[in-house]
Amino acid sequence: MNKAEKTKQFIVEMTAPVFNEKGYTGTSLTDMTNATGLTKGSIYGNFANKDEVALACFDYNLKKVTTIIRQELDKQKTYRDKLLVYVHVYENFLKHPFPIGGCPILNTATEADDTHPLLKQKATDAILSWKGVIMDLIEKGKDNGEFSEDVNAEQTALTMIATIEGCIMIAKLTGKMNYRNTIMQSVEKMVNGL
Repeated sequence: MNKAEKTKQFIVEMTAPVFNEKGYTGTSLTDMTNATGLTKGSIYGNFANKDEVALACFDYNLKKVTTIIRQELDKQKTYRDKLLVYVHVYENFLKHPFPIGGCPILNTATEADDTHPLLKQKATDAILSWKGVIMDLIEKGKDNGEFSEDVNAEQTALTMIATIEGCIMIAKLTGKMNYRNTIMQSVEKMVNGL
């Protein structure tokens, strides 16, 4: 990496937690300069505007989550155990280097659905990619004889994602971590019932 690339990466790494906690609207230029120790000119000398920084930060935060999931998936042998990775990771997210502020998909989708089309598209793409991964695991599990042939892969994937994201929202909103455990037990039961 050259100096400009290193500076851009530094800005993203330092501001990604701020965007993930405060959101696009809530993150100010002062927040960005405080997080990086850089001047406004340094930030906007590397990014055209706040939008570019926010989009890069979403990608950075999402990559942290997908890397954790991918590493855990690679450790598992069966497709059922691979699906259960989602339960174990989200139930025990404090054991993993999750982005500060929680799930970037949920955070971004909640804020950007009506206010920021580019961030909304990134969150949409992330959900659809996640759905595709789960569907692929289910189809391979069906081919391997681990799951019933009549399991609807798309319905199951969407239900898992909605339940996990809803679980995160409820636990975050209420501050009751036992709710997270209760809801994730339902996801585990769903996977074990496939």
